[in-house]
Amino acid sequence: MKKPKKRILIAKPGLDGHDRGAKVVARALRNAGMEIIYAGLHLTPLQIVNTAIDEDVDAIGLSVLSGAHLTVFGKVMDLLRKKGISHILVFGGGTIPQRDRSLLLSMGVGELFPPGTETQAIIDYLNDAL
Repeated sequence: MKKPKKRILIAKPGLDGHDRGAKVVARALRNAGMEIIYAGLHLTPLQIVNTAIDEDVDAIGLSVLSGAHLTVFGKVMDLLRKKGISHILVFGGGTIPQRDRSLLLSMGVGELFPPGTETQAIIDYLNDAL
């Protein structure tokens, strides 16, 4: 029996309009055989979580370049818990200072990928984690 494709939501929260990295990751994951839902720009944490529910995803990838990573990831993680779907893996990337990494991981974020990460590292992580 064929394994179902991993369903991954890629989203850009907040006012940040720089989505090239998110699109590169989305394409690499799709080319690796995953099903990608690209939610687009300027989303609220609630919109992201509701889309994750509607699309029945296995993971949410957030791209945050605005400096609001602690707030955005925190709200997404909180909403997932409140809605009873904390089993959805959350990972992300962007300009996240090293000093904030351990705090985000302690919130339940699975992994963070800084700018310049090889897309194969993200593919390998998701294949192992899901």
